[in-house]
Amino acid sequence: MGTAISSLVFQPPSLTYMHNAKHFWLDTRTMNRIPAFFIDRSSTITVLFSHGNAEDLGMIYDWFHDFSRLVKVNVLAYDYTGYGKASGEVSEENCYADIDAAYEHLTVDHQIASERIVLYGRSLGSGPTCYLAEKLSRSGTKLGGVILQSPLCSAFRVAFNFRFTLPGDMFPNVDRISNIECPIYIIHGTRDEIVPFWHGQELFFAAQTKHRVKPFWVDGAGHNNIEALLREDGAFFTAIGKFLDEYTDRNRGAAPQSKPKE
Repeated sequence: MGTAISSLVFQPPSLTYMHNAKHFWLDTRTMNRIPAFFIDRSSTITVLFSHGNAEDLGMIYDWFHDFSRLVKVNVLAYDYTGYGKASGEVSEENCYADIDAAYEHLTVDHQIASERIVLYGRSLGSGPTCYLAEKLSRSGTKLGGVILQSPLCSAFRVAFNFRFTLPGDMFPNVDRISNIECPIYIIHGTRDEIVPFWHGQELFFAAQTKHRVKPFWVDGAGHNNIEALLREDGAFFTAIGKFLDEYTDRNRGAAPQSKPKE
């Protein structure tokens, strides 16, 4: 049953970056090796990005090269176990181990303070993002913020509007978001054909009132075209930049160390 559900939830694409030398390797607590890339803009804020389903690093690198320049942030993105060139079998638990390894790389190897890190999850990536944000909040660790784009309440709820989280459901974001203790910015297309718009709405209302940032509901956008619809006039980059300006410390203090320790 679990394997059948996993095969529906996770859909790794064919590898797109076999000869791409821009990535490096991270070791996870579940004994897997995953690739990641880090774009250093010497910014005071680093975005830790968790990508969507049917994506890998090769498909998102160019976008985040532009994103990091226009939004003026550093970016670390990683592939999930079983995606891209990563070893192992994809699973919910491995996704959590993957983002743990990416966060540890930033805080230990790059010595970036947690309050200078913004977790950003798109679609499936909202799962590991909410997991880590809740985990850090429960431990009293302050984050810079959380961005959720086209997020899901939980895996089962993508197909069924269950009132409660059922046993075996994956990525129960709607249960976790109320425990997140930092600004939460939700972006969702009103005509999302994969993760219905009401998921974004439900997650917004499930968050603590004091941490809700006015959401960005993109009128007429689907699941995979938000960036494309808003790229020409720069509205997407402007919205992210405004969130970072208003809710993080990126305009205050010195830039964190960005070179890994020897």
